[in-house]
Amino acid sequence: MAKEIIRIGPAGWSYKDWEGVVYPQKPGKNFDPLEYLARFFNTIEINSSFYRPPAASTTESWARRVKQTKDFTFTAKLYRLFTHERGKATKEDEKAVRTGMEPLVKAGKLGAVLLQFPWSFKNTDEDRVYLTQLLEKFREYPLVLEVRHTSWNNEHIYEWLEERGVGICNIDQPVFSRSIRPAAVTTSPVGYIRLHGRNYQNWFRDKAPRDERYNYLYSLDEIDPWLTRIKQIAKQTRETYVITNNHFRGQAVVNALEIKAALKEERVPGPEPLFEHYSRLQESAIPPETNEDGSLRLFKS
Repeated sequence: MAKEIIRIGPAGWSYKDWEGVVYPQKPGKNFDPLEYLARFFNTIEINSSFYRPPAASTTESWARRVKQTKDFTFTAKLYRLFTHERGKATKEDEKAVRTGMEPLVKAGKLGAVLLQFPWSFKNTDEDRVYLTQLLEKFREYPLVLEVRHTSWNNEHIYEWLEERGVGICNIDQPVFSRSIRPAAVTTSPVGYIRLHGRNYQNWFRDKAPRDERYNYLYSLDEIDPWLTRIKQIAKQTRETYVITNNHFRGQAVVNALEIKAALKEERVPGPEPLFEHYSRLQESAIPPETNEDGSLRLFKS
């Protein structure tokens, strides 16, 4: 029986409020946060690609900087013009997405492209037509669909996605009356889970800063049902991605480490600064070992 591959990591790695929390306060000019984080996780979701397609030189650099972690694979969010500003994307935008993704594909470092739609995207005739066309545009990639409105929770939709080899993203989010709820659904060889936090106060508040919307630390009790779902999904897929998106002040890294430790049933290495800010992490993680020169010792994923 094939080994179940579960990849766990945070969404993004470039956050100002991670300095001194996830990363050292004064790391030195040669410090690389991406290379550093890849020592603890075997995936990271690229979220900057949501705001603009990355240049090929940038993604080539990303692939190079994680090559020491041999089983590391990125996922990437599709440019927002295709999901949140529908109808505005041009052929040039399509070309820019493909140009940016190509170095990751060539390096074998692109595990999935996430099409994340907002709550306002609903299971209507018009939106289904748009989705069909979008899936066709980017069919060369391993696609995963994230929808947040409960109208998409439909067996016919799941069958339709399966026929096209498109994965479905199982999400944890603040649940309102028409919000899609936690599940363990699979529609392709790629399983996907995203944990957004449960910040009810700011989730739909228009003027809430991005950081506040994702300011939430899951308790171990809240994580526990997701461990069961992760295992269920992993049994039905080639590989499963578990992405923590509650990034404010490194909370995504804390929860990702706790999930990793729970699945491994042992404590795992974690970034040393985190232990000063989240004492509970000692139950799931240990500070990294260092070499004689004080540099971090690489870990096996």
